[in-house]
Amino acid sequence: MLNYQRYRRVPVINYPERQWPNKEIEKAPIWCSVDLRDGNQALVEPMVVEEKVEMFNLLLKLGFKEVEVGFPAASQIEFDFLRQLVERKLIPDDVVIQVLVQCREHLIKRTFEALQGVKKAIVHIYNSTSTLQRDVVFNKNMDEIKEIAVQGAEWVKQYMQGFEGDVVLEYSPESFTGTELEYALDISTAVQEAWGATADKKIIINLPSTVEMTTPNVYADQIEWMNTRFKNRESIILSVHPHNDRGTGVAAAEQALLAGADRVEGTLLGNGERTGNVDVLTLAYNMFSQGINPQLNLENVREIVDVYERSTKMEVSPRHPYAGKLVFTAFSGSHQDAINKGVQAMSERENQFWEVPYLPIDPADIGRQYEPVVRINSQSGKGGVAFVMDTFYGFKLPKGMHKEFADVIQAISEKQGEVAPEQIMQEFKNNYTEKKEPIHFRKAQITEAEDDTEFSTVVKVRYNDHGVEKVFEGVGNGPIDAVQKGLEKELGIEIRVLDYSEHALTSGSGAQAASYIHLLDVKTGRVTYGVGISSNITRASLRGIFSAVNRLFY
Repeated sequence: MLNYQRYRRVPVINYPERQWPNKEIEKAPIWCSVDLRDGNQALVEPMVVEEKVEMFNLLLKLGFKEVEVGFPAASQIEFDFLRQLVERKLIPDDVVIQVLVQCREHLIKRTFEALQGVKKAIVHIYNSTSTLQRDVVFNKNMDEIKEIAVQGAEWVKQYMQGFEGDVVLEYSPESFTGTELEYALDISTAVQEAWGATADKKIIINLPSTVEMTTPNVYADQIEWMNTRFKNRESIILSVHPHNDRGTGVAAAEQALLAGADRVEGTLLGNGERTGNVDVLTLAYNMFSQGINPQLNLENVREIVDVYERSTKMEVSPRHPYAGKLVFTAFSGSHQDAINKGVQAMSERENQFWEVPYLPIDPADIGRQYEPVVRINSQSGKGGVAFVMDTFYGFKLPKGMHKEFADVIQAISEKQGEVAPEQIMQEFKNNYTEKKEPIHFRKAQITEAEDDTEFSTVVKVRYNDHGVEKVFEGVGNGPIDAVQKGLEKELGIEIRVLDYSEHALTSGSGAQAASYIHLLDVKTGRVTYGVGISSNITRASLRGIFSAVNRLFY
């Protein structure tokens, strides 16, 4: 039996005057992405500079106006990335970058060195305030911990003197959910007063559930308790930064908005320490599903997922809300029937509102499509095309070939919409297995010739060149190498086989094999795949080389 008696229930606050349960979310909060800091530090392989730049550009495209770009005083890599953004002029005038720094003078000084040239920045200072961390980590009392926070604000003011841009101060009592509310209010107010916050010079007070410790309603109570007791509330932007330790980060953020929060810090798809940060996409799509403008450009969730997976090297779960590959797929016959009838009823009734069983939103609104069976469209991606080729026709495309062939299908789907499996197979033939012009392999004679040092393979290849029959010979350490060398001499090209794979297509005496050749044009650096099919694996390989040459050079 689980030893549940080791754990103590986190106490709730006595707050019967709560008002948030009677409220509704009516507008989007101020969004701040922390993908490049909180998200990046949680990766097994942190993003390199260009991956960070790609992620930064995606965040701008999505409409984020506040982006935390890192902890520049923590490492040279973080420092250099911020300098890249400044020197390459990648920060739009209407975007405010945010930097994180502990309440230590040398770190704050280094942070302002990194910020030189930035027009407007949020300097986010923090120190841990929880009962547990005061005891076991810092061994300091409440006054000593408060002095750290106040001194941090004073140092920011000091180093602002040599900074030409505008600065907004953000303060987080880290581990807020484990901090006594009276103390959290006291230390936040002390920082607010030290900063001299006014309605015209606001301070961001960020109340993070650094560790999600109990149910979302308790977090909402904590936020509303603070919200109703702040002095000079008009001088404060109340921010929340929920984590997802209990799996309820989205619910906690939504209820915190009901409780008075103005701003949400989170990451795309919830990447972050442990079980992650709050998922901004889910929050925003939830608002969208209720007829609220999320104030973010989220029409193409597949593009977001592609950049996210490429930059973070993490995979989005197929059941992830809105973004997962299977969330708009109905395998159940009864579900399919209800969905189809709902769509038909909407059309017949010319209903201006989306009302379809089992589909809370129209998948097309976010670049998806309802899929009752395997269907491929412009949003399906390389995995869907490879799945069709394997499941329907037995071709197990090499991973590197997935995108190459998917791009062919996507170009078609962008013009006509859905692409049926039969058409996918026909395009595969047109582009690979029947790509026989203008260089058409006819037959080959292969012999082994012994020289003084080793056995060499000699091939005599008969082929058509623009309809004219020709013959060439090649010598190499195997049939593929010999044909490669023969083609280079015959056609005046320089090529290299980067990869080769094969597999059986069918079983039995008449079994055929598929061969995949990954070929490089050395002069241009262009690469492509060729595919050959034959009952003879060597012949399939040679056909694959000719297929690739036709794709590369003609």
